[in-house]
Amino acid sequence: MAIPVSRLDLNLFRVMDAVYVHGGISAAARQLHLSQPAVSHALARLRRVWGDQLFVRQGNRMVPTELTRRVMGDVQAHLRGLQSLFTQAERFEPRTLEMTLKLGMRDVLEAISLPLLVAHLSEVAPRLRVASVRVPRDELTRALTMGEVDVVIDRQRRMDSGIRGLHLADEGLAVILREGHPLLDKGLDASAYFASRHVMVALRPDQPDPLQAVWAMAGRDGRDIAMRCQHYFAAARVTAQSELLLTLPRTYARELAQVLPLVVCELPLPAPAMGIWMYWHAEREGDPAHQWLRGEVLSAVRQALGSGLHQSAR
Repeated sequence: MAIPVSRLDLNLFRVMDAVYVHGGISAAARQLHLSQPAVSHALARLRRVWGDQLFVRQGNRMVPTELTRRVMGDVQAHLRGLQSLFTQAERFEPRTLEMTLKLGMRDVLEAISLPLLVAHLSEVAPRLRVASVRVPRDELTRALTMGEVDVVIDRQRRMDSGIRGLHLADEGLAVILREGHPLLDKGLDASAYFASRHVMVALRPDQPDPLQAVWAMAGRDGRDIAMRCQHYFAAARVTAQSELLLTLPRTYARELAQVLPLVVCELPLPAPAMGIWMYWHAEREGDPAHQWLRGEVLSAVRQALGSGLHQSAR
């Protein structure tokens, strides 16, 4: 017989188990710290739900019916399973964690932090899965609120009050040139930088230069963009085989120079460091598993960026 979900009350199954185990309403009431009328009322509700007497009185005992004997094993197993879930929540153990950690991050941070993060998680939480996804910046709050991502790593942004944030580190800019580039002998100063042609990384064809504010601070209108790419790795490969320059976060520039014939130079003009932040929804603030995952992500990003942790949360 199918029991409508709307009529289920988990407390009723605890009463059913107690009467079955202790063989009477009085003993079940003592075990559950309830009154006898409360147990009798719960048993009456159970009988209506199941459409069966469940227990019949024989002398001083309540004897289970055939239906109760048939289902009691499953009822007790499910009650133990629920108790186990609560125990796991109270005593969080990473090795037993079975879930997918959904990280919102850009390709630069993905490339430098995921190898460290996944290598560590494979040892301490072998059943955990990791998914890195791109979340449009104007949808960060919605994605975190709807649970589409667990954590977002991005530049500092103004967020809604329901979103928590932690400053992870600051990242500077660098310029990469191909090995043997003429500017390596002449020197890369501001004049040479703006006289050169550049590769710019942007997802949208109409996206303005993300470093325009930096050029404005230096009293420049902009730089000569010869090519746009969607991803830094593609842009770096173009740079390695051309005279073009690519400006990007310093840590990723060093990573790329290890696998491509590139040389890393400092950006030859002052530019403010980019604040890297981790964001999550306030409702997940106290969850033990989420707290642990945030700590693991924080550690991986901090190690990847080679920077000390700035303990400034809001």
